[in-house]
Amino acid sequence: MNFNGVTFSVFMILFVLVTGIGFIASRWRRAKDEHQLEEWALGGRGFGGFVTWFLLGGDLYSAYTLIAVPAAIFSIGAFGFYAVPNAVVLYSLGFLFLPRLVKRAHEKGYVTLTDFVNDRFKSQALGLAITLTGLLATLPYLALQLVGLEVVFASMGLKADASASWIVRDLPLLIAFGVLAAYTYSSGIRAPALIAFLKDGLTYIVVIVAVIVIPIKLGGFGQIFADAGAAIAERNNTTDPAAATISVNASIYMTLALGSGMAFFLYPHAITGVFAARGARTVRRNMSVLPIYTVLLGFVALLGMMALAAGIKPLDGNPQFAVPQLLQEMFPSWFVGVAYAAIAMSALVPAAIMAIGAGNLVSRNIIRQFSRSQISARRETTISKIVSVLVKLGALVFVLTLDSQFALNFQLLGGIWILQTIPTVLLGLFTDRFADKWALLAGWAVGIAYGTLAAYNISSPNTSHFGGSTATPFFLTSPMYIAVSALILNLAVTLIWSAIASVLRQNGRGRATAPIPTESAPTTPVTPSTAQ
Repeated sequence: MNFNGVTFSVFMILFVLVTGIGFIASRWRRAKDEHQLEEWALGGRGFGGFVTWFLLGGDLYSAYTLIAVPAAIFSIGAFGFYAVPNAVVLYSLGFLFLPRLVKRAHEKGYVTLTDFVNDRFKSQALGLAITLTGLLATLPYLALQLVGLEVVFASMGLKADASASWIVRDLPLLIAFGVLAAYTYSSGIRAPALIAFLKDGLTYIVVIVAVIVIPIKLGGFGQIFADAGAAIAERNNTTDPAAATISVNASIYMTLALGSGMAFFLYPHAITGVFAARGARTVRRNMSVLPIYTVLLGFVALLGMMALAAGIKPLDGNPQFAVPQLLQEMFPSWFVGVAYAAIAMSALVPAAIMAIGAGNLVSRNIIRQFSRSQISARRETTISKIVSVLVKLGALVFVLTLDSQFALNFQLLGGIWILQTIPTVLLGLFTDRFADKWALLAGWAVGIAYGTLAAYNISSPNTSHFGGSTATPFFLTSPMYIAVSALILNLAVTLIWSAIASVLRQNGRGRATAPIPTESAPTTPVTPSTAQ
C-alpha cells in the first residue's frame, strides 16, 4: 500500500498522545506503597464501575478482534458471526462466577487465578497446571496483538521492501514494542486503564461512522448483503479449494460460540482486569452493561460484509487487510489515520494487560511459590515487571521469526487449553462434592491431551497441522469445536474420579469408626453397677 502523509501524521499525533498517557498514568491514583504487586498489577484494587467498564472493554475488544472478526466474515461468510453470540455466553458466565471470585480475591489477596486454586485445593501440582496453561494460552494471544500492529503499519505503507535488513523492515513494530514495554513497566495496569478511555472512544466513533457512511455509499444494507452474497457464491464456484467458503454447520457454530465465550474470563489478562475492580458489586454491574460492546462487535463484523460488497482485493490475498483497505477507499486520509490509531490502541491496551497477567503468574506462582528463600513484596513486583517485558519480547520474536498463520494456529490451541481450566474454577467455587484435586488434575490432563491431538489433525494428512479448531469427536457423530469436546472428556473424567474418590473416603471413614470386635477379649463378669 502507498504511504500517505496525512494518514501517517494523524496516526503519529494520536500515538504520541497515547504514549504520554501511558507514562502519566504512573501518577494517576498513585499508591503510598508502590512496591506491592497488587498496586502495580491491579491498581490497588480500586477501580470503580466506570473505569472497570472501559478497562474490561479495552481488554476484551482488541486489535485482533477489530481485524480478525470482519476478516473471518470476508473469508467464510456468515459463519464468522459466531463471534457475536459468544459474547452472550461470555457475560452470562461472568455474571455467574466472577463476583464470587472477586469477593474471595479481596478477602484473601488473590492476584492470579492460581492463587485461588492453591488456596482452595492446597495442591501445588494442580496450581502449576493452571499457571502453565495460562502462560501458554496468553503468549500467542499477545503475539496476535503485534500481528494487528503489523497490519496497521503495512496498511500505512510503512513496511519496507523484503530485501531490506530486518531492523529497517520491522522498525515501526520495534518502536511500538519499546514504547509499550516502557510504559507498562513504569505504570502497570494504570496505563492500559487510562488509555482505554481514548481507545474505546475512538473505536466507537470510527465504527459508528463506518456503519453509517459506507452503506450510504454502497446503496444500503440490502444491496450490501446482496452483493456480498453474490461474491461468496462466486467464490464457492471457483476451482481453487482455498477460496471455498465454509458452510454453516449448526453444531460447529453453536459450540464455537459456546466454547469461545466460556474460555475468555479464564485468561490471565481477563482475570487481571477483573481483580482490579473495587469489589463484587462493581463486577456484577459491569457484567450487566458490558453487552453494549456486543452491539459494537456486531457492527465490526458487518465491515467484513461491506468489504465483500465493495469488491475489496486484500493485499497479498490476506483477509486481515480487508477492513484497512475498505476504510482507505471510503474515507478521507485524516479519518483513516484516526481509524488506524484506534486499531493500534486496541492492540496496545490488551497487550499491556496480557504482559502484566503473565508477569504475575511467573513472579507469584512460579518463582515465589517454588523458591527456597523468602521473596519480598518489592522483589516480587520487580520480577513481575521484568517478566512483563520479557513476555512482550518473546511475542515480538515470535511475530518476527514465524509466519503469522503459525501465531493464529497457536492461539487456537491456546483457546482449547484454557477452556480445560474451567472445571477447576467452577467446581472449586460452587461445590465440594465433585472437586477432588487429583480428579481435576486428571481431567485437565485428559482434556489437554485430547484437544492437542485433535487440533494436530493427525488423521488428515491433507490438512496442515494445528490448522483447524473443529473436528468430529470419537464419541459423537457431529463435528464441533475441539475445545468443547475436550471439555466434555475433561468433565467426565473429573466427575467419575471425584465420585469414586468420595465413595472410597466415606468407606474409609466408616471402617475407621466401626466398633472393634471383642470376641477374643477376656470375659469379665458383669455387675449391676457396670451394667448401668
